[in-house]
Amino acid sequence: MGFDFNYMLELLPILFKYLHITLEMAVLGGIFALILALILANIRVFKIPVLDQLSQLYISFFRGTPLLVQLFLLYYGLPQIFPILVGIDAFTATIIGLTLHFAAYMTESIRAAIIGIDRSQMEASRSIGMTTRQAMQRVVLPQATRVALPSLMNYFIDMIKSTSLAFTLGVAEIMAKAQMEASSSFRFFEAFLAVALIYWLVVVVLTRVQIWAENRLNKAYQR
Repeated sequence: MGFDFNYMLELLPILFKYLHITLEMAVLGGIFALILALILANIRVFKIPVLDQLSQLYISFFRGTPLLVQLFLLYYGLPQIFPILVGIDAFTATIIGLTLHFAAYMTESIRAAIIGIDRSQMEASRSIGMTTRQAMQRVVLPQATRVALPSLMNYFIDMIKSTSLAFTLGVAEIMAKAQMEASSSFRFFEAFLAVALIYWLVVVVLTRVQIWAENRLNKAYQR
């Protein structure tokens, strides 16, 4: 069987119909991961007793184990120990898995960006009457955002690609649909090349967004 270019073209619109599921998982996972990472980064920066040690343990585990294993633990393993989780669906389990996994990486990026801001910024803010919280919100975090943005965007791009693992839990996203189409037609190369092109297109668009955002944030620092 030779390469069937027309079959691949016919398959692209079918796969695009499932792209919103992939993007929804990535966007929700990205938002929740960023929120969790901000909380954990502040715990790490201010070295809050007990919570700091627990956050380090959390980061070590989720950075040290494969995402696929974590998804299986969440969807297949935990319900055996906690029956209340039996009703969790594969879509939700995937979002939770993506959140916990990528929050561990984002935490370290945000923490590094925060401690990379000169301490004089915090001291100057405190000297004019700001509380530590106000100084973080108004002075430190806006500057840290510029530093952390490239790595955070890279993690989000990686998260989009990692949603392809959701088909192992039964989520009908573009990877799952490509697998089904390939199994029925036996044209695996065309099907997986089509899904690869879709992921590539999404990443190219996000890369453009990243460049635009970086240029926007760097304007204030350009001379």
